[in-house]
Amino acid sequence: MSRLRIFDETKPRTPLAEYSEHAAIASELDKVGVRFEQWEASQRIAPGASQDEVIAAYRSDIDRLIAEKGYQSVDVISLVPDHPERATLRQKFLSEHTHSEDEVRFFVAGSGQFTLHIAGKVYDILCEQGDLIGVPDGTRHWFDMSESPYFVAIRLFTNKEGWIAQFTGDEIAQHFPRMLPNASSAR
Repeated sequence: MSRLRIFDETKPRTPLAEYSEHAAIASELDKVGVRFEQWEASQRIAPGASQDEVIAAYRSDIDRLIAEKGYQSVDVISLVPDHPERATLRQKFLSEHTHSEDEVRFFVAGSGQFTLHIAGKVYDILCEQGDLIGVPDGTRHWFDMSESPYFVAIRLFTNKEGWIAQFTGDEIAQHFPRMLPNASSAR
């Protein structure tokens, strides 16, 4: 189940609010300019499907975002718990950073935790299968895939070179909860 927890940036242990219904999550995130949608595949996706097959299953939603926001490239990334570089990849995303373009991710399978730092608050979003999140350019955030990552995600970029981060140097991400392995089944 998707989840949003909102914290005061100085109180990382006690959420000010918590939401688990998609409409409530989308409404709260919309207030700070963050897109949160749910998508459904237009066709069945077999385990191990190719990047082209995955993209084809979500083509109408992808094309809608491309037309609306001008994205230039689309790809699919996947990570499994036994990936030999999982710890290195996880560490890469755990520090607070920004991008000069929107960070758009759609979770075809699995889950990941985006945490946003906006106007004195921290928005901790557990994204699961079917969730799309669009983090606006310049938004301070970090991403956790857990120690045992599992996800397949579609990424949309305006920069054809893909993911380019500018790290803030702020250590705030170290003080907030991390994603638990198998977060969706832990509740």
